[in-house]
Amino acid sequence: MCKKVILFTLQTFSTTGGIQKMTRTLGYSLYHVAQANNWDFELWSAYDKPDDLMPQYLPAKNFKGFDVNKISFAWKALHSKPNIVILSHINLSIIGLLIKFINPKCEVWVVAHGIEIWRPLSFIKKQLLKRCNKILCVSNYTQQEIVNRHGINQEICVVLNNVIDPFMRLPAAFNKPQHLIDRYGLDNSNPVIFTLTRMAATEKYKGYELVINTISKLKDQYPDIKYILSGKYDTLEEVRINKLISEHQVSGQVILTGFIEEAELADHFLLADLFVLPSKKEGFGIVFIEALACGLPVICGNTDGSVDAIRNGELGKAIDTDNPIELHQGITECLACPLTIPKRKNLQELCLKYFNATDYTIKLQLLLKG
Repeated sequence: MCKKVILFTLQTFSTTGGIQKMTRTLGYSLYHVAQANNWDFELWSAYDKPDDLMPQYLPAKNFKGFDVNKISFAWKALHSKPNIVILSHINLSIIGLLIKFINPKCEVWVVAHGIEIWRPLSFIKKQLLKRCNKILCVSNYTQQEIVNRHGINQEICVVLNNVIDPFMRLPAAFNKPQHLIDRYGLDNSNPVIFTLTRMAATEKYKGYELVINTISKLKDQYPDIKYILSGKYDTLEEVRINKLISEHQVSGQVILTGFIEEAELADHFLLADLFVLPSKKEGFGIVFIEALACGLPVICGNTDGSVDAIRNGELGKAIDTDNPIELHQGITECLACPLTIPKRKNLQELCLKYFNATDYTIKLQLLLKG
C-alpha cells in the first residue's frame, strides 16, 4: 500500500542547532524509507525559504519552504491528506490536532526532544500528546519525563536516539589541526578541554561555569591547560562569563571563541583532549556523539538524556553535576591517560556503531510499517 508521509518542521535548513540537525537527519532517513517502499514523502518547513534546502538531504521536489508565511503553511497542511504526519516539535501541536480532527484516520506522530516538553504545557499541547499515535523520544530520560509529568501512556512512546548527521565531515586522521593551534596560540604540550554549547543568560543549566571553576583548581597541576569555550552567547551572558573568568583568575587559561562554523567543528574536536559539558537538562545532546565521532572523550551530567549519548558509561563518563569533586576527578583521570590516535579511532568506531544514519533509517522503516 502506498503511503503519504509528511514531516512538518519549524526551521530545518536556515539555522543550525541540535533540533535542526536532528530534523535534517530525520528528513533524510524518511526520504530513503519512502524511496525503498515507493511511498510519497515531503518535508514542509514553516520558516525556511525554498532555496534554504540542503539538497544532499532530499531533492527539491520533496521539500516545501513557506518563508514564515504561517497562514499558507497552515492552510496547505490542513488540505494535504497524508496517511502519517510527523511533527518535528511540540510547537506544531495545533497543526497536528486540526489534521487529526479533519482526518481521524491519519496517524499523527510528534518528536519529543527535551526541555520543550518537560515543562508545563499549554492545553493544546497536552491535547496533542493525548491524541497522537506515536511520540518519538530522543532519549530514555525524555520518555520518562513525558510519562511522569504528563501522564502519557508509555505504549505510544518510542525511544529513537539521535544519530550522527550522515553528512558530518568526520576525520580519517586524528592529528591536531595546525591552523587552530596557531589561531589560539597553542602548542602540542597544551592539554585542551573543550565545551561547545549555546550560552544564554536565561539558561543556567549547561554547567560551563563549573568547568571554569575546576580549571582554576587545575592550573597549578597543569600550568599549560587551556579551556576552549565555544558557541553563541548573548551580551548578558558574555558579561557574566568574563566576570567568572576574572573572579577565578583564569584569563590565561580560558579562550572564549564565540560561534564556530560547521565546517570547523570536527577540527575543534580534534584540537581537544577532552569534551566536557556537565549539563543538567540535555534531552540527548547531539554534541556528545559528534565529539565521540571525532574520537574525543566525553564527560557529561548523569541526570538527563546525556547518559543515552554515552551509552550509560560505555562511551564516556557521567558525573554528578552538583559535586565539583567528581568533575575535577573526571578531568584529571582523563588527562592522566594521554589520548593516543588508536584510542581516538576506537572511540570513533564505537560511536558510529551505535549512532549511525543507516540503523536509524531501518528503525524508522520498522516503525512506519507498524
